[in-house]
Amino acid sequence: MRSLERTGIYLFLTGVCAVLFLPIAWVVVTSLKPEGQIYLFPPRWLPSPPTPDHYVQVWQSSMPRYFFNSLLVATLTIVLTLAVAMLAGYAVSRFRFRGKNLFLFLLMVSHMMPGVANLVPIYLLASRLGLLDTYLVLILVYSMWQTPLVVWLIQGFLESVPLSLDHAAMVDGYSRLGALFRVVLPLSRPGLAASAIIVFVYAWNEYIIALTLTSTDEMRLVQVGLRYYISQFGIQWGELTAAVVLSIVPVIVVFLLLQRWFIYGMTSGALKG
Repeated sequence: MRSLERTGIYLFLTGVCAVLFLPIAWVVVTSLKPEGQIYLFPPRWLPSPPTPDHYVQVWQSSMPRYFFNSLLVATLTIVLTLAVAMLAGYAVSRFRFRGKNLFLFLLMVSHMMPGVANLVPIYLLASRLGLLDTYLVLILVYSMWQTPLVVWLIQGFLESVPLSLDHAAMVDGYSRLGALFRVVLPLSRPGLAASAIIVFVYAWNEYIIALTLTSTDEMRLVQVGLRYYISQFGIQWGELTAAVVLSIVPVIVVFLLLQRWFIYGMTSGALKG
């Protein structure tokens, strides 16, 4: 009986995954179709013959610049967010102070606030500081927005690292920061990996803030660049689907590189707190 239930669960999950994967498969197939086959009805699932022309056209456009901008912004956002959140999470997990639970609660409340609600004051502040249309403003805003969540994740994970390791490191002559970077940080790699993936996906996929705070073509991010394949004269489906497929690749690569630590971090304390 139990084996039948398990088989039923596996079949159900397989069906759900197939349904979720269907739009991605359709996008990939469309990106490989010759222009004349994209608008056929009824549609053909398999292009005949498959062509990389749309990918070539995308790569010859401004999209490589958009990819570079997104990779740079996402990478530096990860570095800044983890640097701040690691110190804050360590302090919260290692020290007992009045209002600690309230502090963590307010962190999550600030993260739950819609980003659009802060967009106008952020724009005005960036304009007065001369930061509009720069990498710096995007990195600062993205880091500010993700730091509360990452602090919560990291402090929850650090709670599972024994405090005795800190004491042992300080007995051996390390300072508090030395114990953090030499002992606690190596043991926190799974939690950092999980946090890095979350921050990367956010920075890579964010659209509204990037559209508002950048105006020149040289500073556009990849998600904003996808919009240019949709115009008042129609939608360039071949180039759009090819650009979408290319935009998914970095997220998949990052997850594959960090999946071992990500899965371990998400199941061994990164979400406990």
